Amino acid sequence: MTGTDDPSTSAAPAPEPPPSEGARGIVGRPLALSPSRAADFKQCPLLYRFRAIDRFPETPTAAQTRGTVVHAALENLFDMPAELRTQDSAELLVEGAWAALCEEDPQLARVIGEGGQAAFIAGAHKLIATYYTMENPTAFDADAVEEHVEIEADDMLMRGFIDRIDVAPTGEIRVVDYKTGRSPGEAYEAKALFQMKFYALAILRTRGVVPARLQLMYLSDGQQLIYHPDHDELLRFERTLRAIWQAIRTAVASGDFRPRKSRMCRFCEHQSRCPEFGGEIPPYPGPPPGFVS
Repeated sequence: MTGTDDPSTSAAPAPEPPPSEGARGIVGRPLALSPSRAADFKQCPLLYRFRAIDRFPETPTAAQTRGTVVHAALENLFDMPAELRTQDSAELLVEGAWAALCEEDPQLARVIGEGGQAAFIAGAHKLIATYYTMENPTAFDADAVEEHVEIEADDMLMRGFIDRIDVAPTGEIRVVDYKTGRSPGEAYEAKALFQMKFYALAILRTRGVVPARLQLMYLSDGQQLIYHPDHDELLRFERTLRAIWQAIRTAVASGDFRPRKSRMCRFCEHQSRCPEFGGEIPPYPGPPPGFVS
């Protein structure tokens, strides 16, 4: 697989999850671990706090918004009969998803502007066109799209959404995730696979089988990252998640979320709140309701 080693040009960061994935969660729901928030904590514990506990708003970039639209179109595509899953249909679904997003948040259309909307839609159509060079969605049915998974193992609760699960006639499972950025270089492949291993573990715990294939589809450059996990590897990964989970719980209980400076800081909207950039950390709001250390 080829690609760039600059994380700014790989897949756009995952959009903020619904409240159920955050530390506060929906009222009455316990603290949970999602792939995005686990990755946040690994990158910078203070970033985790700002996103999962304080839940400070972040402004989505045009690339992130386009990713949301394309994901919605591909999800809806597999709700259609196979013979109707044409590129023309997918492009119409893009336009419908964009219209729905603008109806939900009218500010989006105003921010992008009338001329910008045409370029925005054209960019989304280009990603769809690349998708159709990578596979033929009329040739198979998905077993599940946007599958919500929730697993409780001992004291660790895992939650997430899987873009697509395919099951072969012989029973093998493929987990597919769409990325609307460019593929990462080899140095960043492990980070890209972290989310997929999370989902592979979820499949193991919910369906009792190890997925035969994890597949990341990069729609910006048409590259794919394919990985074949094994059972022992997923058990080791589960131990890694438990270590992250325990570190998160300790930080939530104490309020001690240390910033960790890296090259990824240049993409962070919270520099004004970060001591690494001369900012002042806001007072800690405390553990979420119902949290037990």
